[in-house]
Amino acid sequence: MPDAKGSVSRVTEIGGRAATVLEHASLRVMIDDIGGMIPEFSGNRDNGWINSHWMPWFRSNSGNPYNDAAHGSFWKSNLLYHMAGSFPCIPNFGPGHIIDGIHMPPHGWTANREWRYVTNDSDEASEALWTLSVMESPDKAMPLSFSKIDAIIPGQSVLYTSVRVRNRGSSDIEICAAWHNVIGSPLLYPGSHISGAATRWMTPPPGSEFDTTSQLALGAEFGSLARAPLLRGGKTDLSVVPSPSGYTDFAAGAIPKTEVTGWLSLVNPYLKMLYMSFFTGPAAAGDDDIILYFNNLWMQYGGRPFTPWAPYEGGPDISCCLGLENSLSAFTNGLEYSQNQKTLMGNPVTTVIPAMGQKTLRYGTLFAACEGIDGGVNSVSAEEKRLVVKGNGDAFFPADPGFTVLKALESRHV
Repeated sequence: MPDAKGSVSRVTEIGGRAATVLEHASLRVMIDDIGGMIPEFSGNRDNGWINSHWMPWFRSNSGNPYNDAAHGSFWKSNLLYHMAGSFPCIPNFGPGHIIDGIHMPPHGWTANREWRYVTNDSDEASEALWTLSVMESPDKAMPLSFSKIDAIIPGQSVLYTSVRVRNRGSSDIEICAAWHNVIGSPLLYPGSHISGAATRWMTPPPGSEFDTTSQLALGAEFGSLARAPLLRGGKTDLSVVPSPSGYTDFAAGAIPKTEVTGWLSLVNPYLKMLYMSFFTGPAAAGDDDIILYFNNLWMQYGGRPFTPWAPYEGGPDISCCLGLENSLSAFTNGLEYSQNQKTLMGNPVTTVIPAMGQKTLRYGTLFAACEGIDGGVNSVSAEEKRLVVKGNGDAFFPADPGFTVLKALESRHV
């Protein structure tokens, strides 16, 4: 068990992947260089560690780099070859495609390419433990640079991340952005409760990857997760995690522009643990903020009878996980689709990085024991040094929802 002050270290995890581990008494996080994947996001419960993040059964641990000729028939992409837990998706959120002559990979370069580790340290003022990594766009036609700080603060069960996006070119660049949190067993359990800041929800229209896997009506809008329309009629409650259903669904929720803090959560009432992401809301946006206007639910409950989700083409999908994702995008349909769509449910779906300018996405993920909110989260409000979470009772979590520590680290190191 690490001490209260914690530690930060470089490790080689399974599959020969280089990674950084940040940990203190209540939280342990492992962040891979490849794709910024976070296969471990563990909280301490009764002196034992529980990993909240999904580790796909099909994740390659051969140690060999992805090769399309050798691996493409099963894994389909480099992303699926390495995918685990959560990861940043910039400048694309959705399938790979060619846009303006650029070969854009699924979920963008930040989720696929290797982040170059720069340094790690502790911050004397805040006691934060942090690590810095960077990445450059591989295509001169979209000259973006990315700088990422990951940090934890002793006494807080939160991972803080900032991704600064710089445009090195002479023309504005329009991008999507997302954070692709995916949870799995043991945190993901039937009867767990899903809640978010969004007040309007919609499923993708026909033409997306969910056409053949969904039980939900396509292109349908609804006001409550508890009453989502089904393809064959009737309603279903998406706010309660079911047993594996044989379907894979997606729903996007628009966060009101009046929200100061965006959030998305899952409460497991049996483990009595809360997993929640939080981020700057539209009402608190600064000129340099990348704002995530949407909660997204990727409900991977067994609807993909093809590899790598199934062990062979036409076989049973043995992959069960839940994407608690937040994005600036039109569904998960990709950058070109979002650029053409402009808005969704009244919210913007892209942002512009100005020529020779920059914008920053700041994001927190909390995983902690909780009491008093077994029925799920109704609302979240930010105070200076804590998050106030209301459900059937109230819960309070030490935190820095204004991202003051991240901003201070950025000013000195990015």
